[in-house]
Amino acid sequence: MKLWVLVLLLAIFIHGVAGGDGFVRTGRTRFLLNGSPYYANGFNAYWLMYVASDPSQRSKVSSVFREASSHGLTVARTWAFSDGGYRPLQYSPGNYNEQMFQGMDFVVAEARRFGIKLILSLVNNYENFGGKKQYVNWARSKGQYPNSDDDFFRNQVVKEFYKNHIRTVLNRYNSFTKIHYKDDPTIMAWELMNEPRCTSDPSGRTIQAWIMEMASFVKSIDRNHLLEAGLEGFYGHSSPQRMRLNPGFNIGTDFIANNRIPGIDFATLHSYPDQWLSSSNDQYQLSFLNNWISTHIQDAESILRKPILLTEFGKSWKVPGYSTNERDLLFNTVYYKIYASARRGGAAAGGLFWQLLTEGMDSFRDGYEIILSQNPSTANVITQQSRRLYQIRRIFARMRNIERWKRARAARGKRIGN
Repeated sequence: MKLWVLVLLLAIFIHGVAGGDGFVRTGRTRFLLNGSPYYANGFNAYWLMYVASDPSQRSKVSSVFREASSHGLTVARTWAFSDGGYRPLQYSPGNYNEQMFQGMDFVVAEARRFGIKLILSLVNNYENFGGKKQYVNWARSKGQYPNSDDDFFRNQVVKEFYKNHIRTVLNRYNSFTKIHYKDDPTIMAWELMNEPRCTSDPSGRTIQAWIMEMASFVKSIDRNHLLEAGLEGFYGHSSPQRMRLNPGFNIGTDFIANNRIPGIDFATLHSYPDQWLSSSNDQYQLSFLNNWISTHIQDAESILRKPILLTEFGKSWKVPGYSTNERDLLFNTVYYKIYASARRGGAAAGGLFWQLLTEGMDSFRDGYEIILSQNPSTANVITQQSRRLYQIRRIFARMRNIERWKRARAARGKRIGN
């Protein structure tokens, strides 16, 4: 092989590994990182900012990132909110707790150190850490008269409170990395809300309008990062034939319509058969899970034409009849669906289990927690998935580099011929 070919191949390889700006993008139904397909085997850890706000506890954040990285996990989803209440990020609208924000700064810095991308959620649907209820109560204290917590999505004062939070987080200057959040490729995506629900308007129009408004607002500040809505995946009136697949919920969201909004870059899906179908046996729950994931992947490919990320799934040891084997079977079922799609270049871009803890965090146990050092069989399932997705990424990257090499050789041939 001639020297120029070797030099060209080396340059292509180096660019493929280190080139680009490090932001995760989308290309049709795939995530891309520096031009190559990117797949996310990851985890949820909502507690990261909360724990990191206490400097004496920051070693737990470092430990969980270190352990995650050693098992090939590359994406973490966590809360960038804590509204009112005990140790808040936001004491009141526009009034922020610098100690808590420095905790978030540390999380972003540590994620960067361990090569982990972050999905940062901006508000909660539920009362935990404040959520939409706290925002509505703040509006009441300002003389507003909302009828219910669902007026979070409708009341103009509440929406301005939330937009201010978006603006504050995206423009935050990280005290550790010295980079504004909106400019930091460590952050993979913003999430508008954790599991938005509006039961007062099952038509879906309220949440549709809210997502459209807020997605446009986020993009007006930050066009570097991806954005997703935080949906669980329930079908709505835009696809009535699919609504029968929902596990008995009608909560004002619409998987198809909500994810078609231009500012939403990828679709999300949650799955908790042990909660949603608690009166059914494990076999039925697994059958539901298979169909739930397959249908959403199909819709992401053929209708939405966007990647889809399974951003929450798990199985609780608190459910009667639980066994580790059943949990590992559920993880394997989820992971195989993702792998099979990814292998053929489909829309499934990865999965994030709920939730990852490290040693000494008993007060955060909720039944779904995975402690890698204490759950060796599940940890092995997780690691195998990381390896499979990494191999797919390498194959696609190699194919891309070969194509680039062929084009470069063809271009050189033309120059010589001229």
